[in-house]
Amino acid sequence: MFLPGSAVRVTNVNDIYYGFQGLIQRVTDGKAAVLFEGGNWDKLITFRLSELEVVETTAGKKKGK
Repeated sequence: MFLPGSAVRVTNVNDIYYGFQGLIQRVTDGKAAVLFEGGNWDKLITFRLSELEVVETTAGKKKGK
């Protein structure tokens, strides 16, 4: 499910942002505005929902002794 704040990855191989991961800022009319942050730049790009996949961002469990 695509909700604001969800981490997503671009899956359209023909897009310059293919493989990039970002955060959804808003969802409207079957499209999502995705914020990419990296190094010295921030970029807000709109994608169709079919071009995105949700990325699981759960933290790994530490093994204790």
